[in-house]
Amino acid sequence: MSQNQTTVEFRNVTLRHLEHNLVSNLNFTIHQGEALILLGRSGSGKTTTIKLINRLLLPTQGEILFNNIPTHKWDEIKLRRKIGYVIQETGLFPHFTVEQNVGLVPSLEGWKPKQIKTRSHELLHLVGLEPAQFAQRYPHQLSGGQKQRVGVARALAGDPPMLLMDEPFGALDPITRLEIQQEFKRLQQELGKTVIFVTHDIQEAFILASRIGLMHQGELVVLEKPEDFINSPHPEAKAFLQCLPH
Repeated sequence: MSQNQTTVEFRNVTLRHLEHNLVSNLNFTIHQGEALILLGRSGSGKTTTIKLINRLLLPTQGEILFNNIPTHKWDEIKLRRKIGYVIQETGLFPHFTVEQNVGLVPSLEGWKPKQIKTRSHELLHLVGLEPAQFAQRYPHQLSGGQKQRVGVARALAGDPPMLLMDEPFGALDPITRLEIQQEFKRLQQELGKTVIFVTHDIQEAFILASRIGLMHQGELVVLEKPEDFINSPHPEAKAFLQCLPH
């Protein structure tokens, strides 16, 4: 697929709750293979935006297209199997081994046990966890960084073309966080996945982004490549840029 093929398009999307817009008038496209980072303060609408993509939320007005088909016309199970989802708490099942957690989507799709095992081990290798050491462990036997790696492996297991990531590395210590950011960037470029990644950390945005979308009070106020974001005149962009180490 070409870099410019659209994977997701927001057309005049607003989500209203009671008297309040959670997001307002979103109009943007996400292209195949890019890493779009949604940056913003808490409550700015970042998580709401990604939940609109996989139909965890439905817009009040406007529509979202996934591969040129409006999301409300997709079967939601089929849609979600095309979109890996990684959250800060990882959401691993505590009574499943690492191998079973990673193999969850393939098992739901009826893969044979041997195929599932092969795929799980391949992905554990990919995220830097040696299967011989980790496959039979349970989540409580893992560190925070290891759990996040398993969460990423699980999201990749069904080979979805796209990943949604909601502050996945936010709870990690700074050193582990930097390691896993760099590892993830390598992985994303190697696999060519389209990634939409939510963060409030501007350093993380600059490490991972092909483009940065800045959200403020439910609106997308800036959408630029990192080298252009630096020169944005928007006050909220300037406030975030102040947080970069000089």
